[in-house]
Amino acid sequence: MSLHAEEHGAESLARQIKTTGRAYPLFDIARMILQKPDRYNVVFSTRKNADGMPLQPLFICALDDTVWLSSDEAVAHVLNDHLATFYQAERTEIEPPKGTYTFVAQCGMSGILLGPPNHHDYQNKLRSLHAKRFARMPFETYKARVKIVRDEAVVKQWVEEQSWRTEYVCLNVAEAIRLTNLVDVEKHFRQVHSTAIIRQVDSHSVSGQNCQKLRGGLYRIYRDQMDQQRRFPMQVATSLSQQFASRGLQFFKVNKTVTYVWVARPTFLDLESEPVSENVRRLVQFIDAHPRCSRRQLFDALVPAPAAASPSGVTTAAEPTVAQAGSPEAGSAKSVASDARAAAKPKMQAEPGPTPEQTAIIGDLHWLVHQGHVIEFANGTLETAKKPVPRPPQAAPKKKEPKPEAAAKLESPLEATEKTTAAEDLNRMTAQPEVAPENEDDAPSVESKETPPPGAESRDPSPRHP
Repeated sequence: MSLHAEEHGAESLARQIKTTGRAYPLFDIARMILQKPDRYNVVFSTRKNADGMPLQPLFICALDDTVWLSSDEAVAHVLNDHLATFYQAERTEIEPPKGTYTFVAQCGMSGILLGPPNHHDYQNKLRSLHAKRFARMPFETYKARVKIVRDEAVVKQWVEEQSWRTEYVCLNVAEAIRLTNLVDVEKHFRQVHSTAIIRQVDSHSVSGQNCQKLRGGLYRIYRDQMDQQRRFPMQVATSLSQQFASRGLQFFKVNKTVTYVWVARPTFLDLESEPVSENVRRLVQFIDAHPRCSRRQLFDALVPAPAAASPSGVTTAAEPTVAQAGSPEAGSAKSVASDARAAAKPKMQAEPGPTPEQTAIIGDLHWLVHQGHVIEFANGTLETAKKPVPRPPQAAPKKKEPKPEAAAKLESPLEATEKTTAAEDLNRMTAQPEVAPENEDDAPSVESKETPPPGAESRDPSPRHP
């Protein structure tokens, strides 16, 4: 089983990231997707043995795209939820059962009335209900949970149920056949409809909403996997990274821990070597001097809004309308909501639009963001791309020494023996026995060095080759 982000939802998220130009944590997006079932799909796959046979078969119902571990479960699901699609139930009044009944047997788990234990149809109902709904429980264990009810109203209810007979008319067939009970209905469905409705598959994708309809072992597998992904959504994040990469988005890490998805790859802008405009230089220098500043702080410092007179005579500074100037935030949900609230308020006078200087700064910031030189995070903070750390120079490759075996092939056996003997003699001559000090006081200091006597010649004590 694996979880994947829904395709249309991933496309909408990619469009949002491109529109806003902001960098979002990848795993935060994955956790947001797991919050609602309509944002992800679940893929169930079978494992096969060495012979290529599935270890656990997988079946799907074509009527509602549900998945089951056995054909019997799928058939029971169809007859419970889609019986009217294939059969029409008709009730006919018949003569009620004769005799006086003071108690009836009732299923202790489902509450279904089975009738008096001495009734002729009691054993058939008991075994049919066990096979249909509680087959995983031993029959004797299930039988021990049947209880006897002496309530007069419950006994009367069973008598009324037995006063009607239900027949099932087959639909979607050439000849209308009447079946007297559900056992015959199941046999007819298996013979006529099961091959077209229920089929075995190796893998199948199920929407998160349909996963809420899973039953039995599949539902437990789904719940366990969901709990693991909510703690660490690795599968959803991997699926998102593939979908985002196919739509042109890039990824980078902050502090080598948090992965972000963005419209560009962070690229360092060297102001000393790259020719840029004065506005671009001012933007980069301000962001470097004010780490984690916001877009509003940037505009207030570089292009403050002109003072506007309010009706009360107090001058206020008009904020630059970024969405109107075609910035990366135009079209985002937040800007649309703010525009709607502003339109609902009564305006005393029209707000002035952005000045040419503000428009130029907004355009330059837009260019810096989409080129990867300035990163605007999801919380609104700005940061410039860092200068890459220079890599250490690679060491020169070592020369390969000839193998002893290859050298021996070029020499005669006698020469090889003589050289080996000379090497052993040289090692024997140069080797000096080392005497371990008995205590720490006798051990020589690392810093002390033996000084040769005056007039002694300095030479290499080790002998050289003749």
